[in-house]
Amino acid sequence: QVQLVESGGGSVQAGGSLRLSCVASGRTFSRSGMGWFRQAPGKERDLIAAINWNGGSLFYPDSVKGRFTISRDDVKNTVFLQMNDLNPEDTAVYYCAARQKFGLGFRADEYTYWGQGIQVTVSS
Repeated sequence: QVQLVESGGGSVQAGGSLRLSCVASGRTFSRSGMGWFRQAPGKERDLIAAINWNGGSLFYPDSVKGRFTISRDDVKNTVFLQMNDLNPEDTAVYYCAARQKFGLGFRADEYTYWGQGIQVTVSS
């Protein structure tokens, strides 16, 4: 089992920044591909960043590319999401997720473990 706990969410004005953290405990974190998803009210849960087991491969959809950065610290068992130049369309609940495989995952069903989610609200 892997337990994931997100932190760092909150409210920010448009153009601002937030840094989300996700601390993992349990199963060997360093062998897992990790991802960040978000879900706005009435919408599907979408992948916004993914990182493979050693940080050598990253993925971002066009909606956040150039603004969001995913990284990991295997000593601290933590994955980060740095979010810059936020806009109201980024408002959602953000979820950290872990795979049981080394590589990138692009769909929610490729991830086995999920955090509880954390709210990010961007006001105009």
